[in-house]
Amino acid sequence: MTAPEGAAPLARRLGAFDATMLVMGGIVGAGIFMNPSVVARAVQAPGAILGAWLLGGIIALTGAFVYAELAARRPGAGGQYLYLRDAYHPIVAFLYGWTLLLVSQSGGMAAVAMTFGGYFRELTGTQLSPSTIAVVTLVALTLVNCYGVRAGSNVQSALMVMKLAAIVMLVTIGWAGVNATRGFLFTGTVPEPAARPPLLAFAAAMVPVLFAYGGWQTASFVAGELREPRRDLPRGLLWGVLAVVALYLAVNAVCLAVLGPRALAATSTPATAVMRIALGATGAKLIAAGIAISTLGFLSQGMLTAPRVYYAMARDGLFFRGVAAIHPRTRAPIVAIVLQGAWAAVIALSGKYDAILAYVVAIDALFFGLTGAALLVFRRRERAGLAEPLPEGTTRMPGHPWSTAIFVLAFWTLAISTVAQFPRPAGIGMLILLAGVPAYYGWRKGPRARREEPR
Repeated sequence: MTAPEGAAPLARRLGAFDATMLVMGGIVGAGIFMNPSVVARAVQAPGAILGAWLLGGIIALTGAFVYAELAARRPGAGGQYLYLRDAYHPIVAFLYGWTLLLVSQSGGMAAVAMTFGGYFRELTGTQLSPSTIAVVTLVALTLVNCYGVRAGSNVQSALMVMKLAAIVMLVTIGWAGVNATRGFLFTGTVPEPAARPPLLAFAAAMVPVLFAYGGWQTASFVAGELREPRRDLPRGLLWGVLAVVALYLAVNAVCLAVLGPRALAATSTPATAVMRIALGATGAKLIAAGIAISTLGFLSQGMLTAPRVYYAMARDGLFFRGVAAIHPRTRAPIVAIVLQGAWAAVIALSGKYDAILAYVVAIDALFFGLTGAALLVFRRRERAGLAEPLPEGTTRMPGHPWSTAIFVLAFWTLAISTVAQFPRPAGIGMLILLAGVPAYYGWRKGPRARREEPR
């Protein structure tokens, strides 16, 4: 099944600033407001806590360099889908898109939409249920993005600026409130860390850290709508990840300064605890509003980026033909956008999003490793004269191939570790992945669309 001949192409209306906002918006959700306490419970030493967040930032920056070079090599719509397709085989790319829609992206969006619903209800006092608020929010973001990539990006950028303001508020007010902790006596119970060697404890701390740093790769999905994708996407990836690393380190530093490692480990809402110490109930309410905005921004980013993968799959004849449809006026893949919004809403209403999220880690780690290895494939083809060399000045992965190999091995180790520690949810995730194999061959029997060539 193919897109109609002569269909309007995607509109290239985004620049480097938009790409940076998309990268940051894909990373910064509610995690940074909560995960510092999870990390503190795993290691509890201030140096180890900050070291885990710094190492996570280095890994994210390494990934940004990998994706920056891949974006320069394959600057079309779909990003990571294209890298996997052209490095290996269309079935690998299809399975990535299959799990993105059925599990990782939609399940994550459903969970975040429900989180937003809960905060919105608490802040406004509305009697609407969190699920109703979640669905209304998903519908609204779906409509905004159907008006075109410019409209979706403007909303996303505005929400990202508001997220930045919330984090800056937390850091500045938190530091100003450090003096308020004089006389603050922690009387809570600190959970005893599991008896494990220091290296394993640090590895456990890295799981929530890497989760909080995840999401920068989704900006690659909209490469087909950047005016200069070979220039702007690498810049957005590197600038965006560096900015988030600085923000995350600042948040953790202020949490440690205000609460101390013991209180940080004991609370499940560290940002709220910091703001309550600094400003009382008003501070707690302010940060609740900031978290609500942050979750809404994450939803907006997901609604803008992920549908471009399903669009690329349909262009390749590996998904329903209508998903490749482009609105002639807005130049947006409206069917793909509606599909993403509708499926996330169904999962939110079903209440199964928590179970779905349990399946995600091993699958995500598997495809991160495969994507990193794709750079090894492309570089080998370039050396053999089977691919055009990149132009001078193009962003390249420093330290390749060793740095790239370390990135790949790190994520494949995480995938294996996740399967070993959580065999049931990881096994269910792998079964969903394998269920995509017969689906791929079913769609492959139809007439194939022409692939969208990089421009």
